[in-house]
Amino acid sequence: MTSVWRAEHVGRVSPGAGSLIPPVISPDRSELDAGRLYWDMWPVQDETGHGVTLGGRELWMALTAPDRGDPALRHFEAKIHLIERRSGAWFDLGPVLPDMAVPYEREWAGSALYRDGVMTLFFTAAGTAARAGGYQQELWATSAAVSSDGLPGTWSAPSALIAGYEPYYMPADAHEGEAGKIKAFRDPAWFRDPADGSEHLAFTASLAGSASAFNGAFGLARKVGPDWVLTPPCLHAEGVNNELERAHLVFHAKHYYAFWSTQTATFAPGLGHAPGGLYGMVATSMQGPWEPLNGSGLVLANPADRPLQTYSWFVDADLNVCSFVDMLPDGSFGGVPAPLLKLELDGNRASIRASAPESAA
Repeated sequence: MTSVWRAEHVGRVSPGAGSLIPPVISPDRSELDAGRLYWDMWPVQDETGHGVTLGGRELWMALTAPDRGDPALRHFEAKIHLIERRSGAWFDLGPVLPDMAVPYEREWAGSALYRDGVMTLFFTAAGTAARAGGYQQELWATSAAVSSDGLPGTWSAPSALIAGYEPYYMPADAHEGEAGKIKAFRDPAWFRDPADGSEHLAFTASLAGSASAFNGAFGLARKVGPDWVLTPPCLHAEGVNNELERAHLVFHAKHYYAFWSTQTATFAPGLGHAPGGLYGMVATSMQGPWEPLNGSGLVLANPADRPLQTYSWFVDADLNVCSFVDMLPDGSFGGVPAPLLKLELDGNRASIRASAPESAA
């Protein structure tokens, strides 16, 4: 069953509708490369969605690109790096994938699964190698055996997971575009349904057949034998919002949680009161129906005096929430991991519980 995030839900957003993210006063670059920008992050997870420690390492991944002085340029040079969290600090371990001949131009966000000694990277293949700067998007994957030091070895040749977008989703194959207005087919996040063991990919999508320019959807695909098959969206926001970014699923206390990130600028006219933030819905099965968390869907929002300070939230089964430092009040771009947060989930209610604990590694 596909549920709908409606204008009436967003209309319930008020200053008390979600938890405020603490102010980020001074971005912490930790041990990261001072000449690079870092954004969209995710942990390496096991089959239950919990973060894993491999060879004593707490491993994460993030998009990164050289700092060219204009943060908008990062999207056109994005590459996934492996980063390690150690005693609360971040260390850049370098590119996840080596340079190789591929038909896409760059790597956008995804997820990473560790299972039976093998790490699988699900990611967005963005653009086309034949013509730089495009917004084409496809869901791809690659795998590598993990060594005793916790690091992946030789990766398999990356391959597309799904051919086409129909019948449920709009193509995301345009070369020209504008941030916030392009259509989506990106951010694959692997999930196993504990009810039957089935494997799913959640992803950011755009609803097919929509007459609205605001047609964001929480896409789903299901593993059938060796193949991934598109299924109807978990939910959509037709007439409400254009982008339900970083769509992902979490199972907690017999409930299924669908989370996504969005920005004020991608809401439809008349809904501009809603802040950029982490939003979500809850259900008691993968089939739904899905109910907005906190009545409106809003889970976390930046403070009113710094509405763009963090973005691109991702929740794991430990209820840790990662994001990156975006635009600060002085107009500077953070481009580093934001402090981790911890969620409290109780049925259809969600709030910040506390800061996430530092790594013991």
